[in-house]
Amino acid sequence: MNSDQPSRILVVDDDREICDLLARFLQKNGFRVSVAHDGREARRIWTQGVYHLVVLDLMLPGESGLELARWLRAQANVPLVMLTALGDETDRIVGLEMGADDYVSKPFNPRELLARIRAVLRRSGESTLRADEPVYRTYLFRGWRLETARRRLLDPNGAEVALTGGEYELLVALLERPNRVLSRDQLLDLLHGRQASPFDRTIDVAISRLRRKLEADTRNPELIKTVRGGGYVLACEVERR
Repeated sequence: MNSDQPSRILVVDDDREICDLLARFLQKNGFRVSVAHDGREARRIWTQGVYHLVVLDLMLPGESGLELARWLRAQANVPLVMLTALGDETDRIVGLEMGADDYVSKPFNPRELLARIRAVLRRSGESTLRADEPVYRTYLFRGWRLETARRRLLDPNGAEVALTGGEYELLVALLERPNRVLSRDQLLDLLHGRQASPFDRTIDVAISRLRRKLEADTRNPELIKTVRGGGYVLACEVERR
């Protein structure tokens, strides 16, 4: 993405008032915005331009938001921020399992959504490393290789393994802290800058997705282990170059 050009965002929601509000608000904050009110319109608009992020309501008429999210994921590794009904835990979890990068529950404050959008775009374009930490361009672990300069993960056979933005950021966070137990709250704060609610399964879903790409046996993981009552730990040595 050219940092001199404004990011382009596609907002998909059947509520025209919300679309108009978000379009005006995001445009005032430096984004270029297109809106769609259903899956068919979203597909048409998507094919006519290049978008850096999609804000997607899961409750769409006709084709569901989850179906559209699946189609978008097949087109490109575009960051997705979902809009979900308050308390709609099932759709939220399914959306996260499909690779959505974040979610906001309705009703929402536009400024909160703006903060989430900026955070997701920042994570999709740069590493999670803190400014006061050394920047390592390559991580080597158990035969795997993560190249942060290219945001590329290679398996022990040298084959590239595709990662979503959220999966990449989670892996970097773990690789920066090998053999250290990280609680769900710590991981959520590192990735999203917020604390977990009592029933928030965001991190569990993200870990599950990452395990499916790294582990030979997800039921008996050897790399990313669960610590009962504690959280998760990357159980291996990491070489940084």
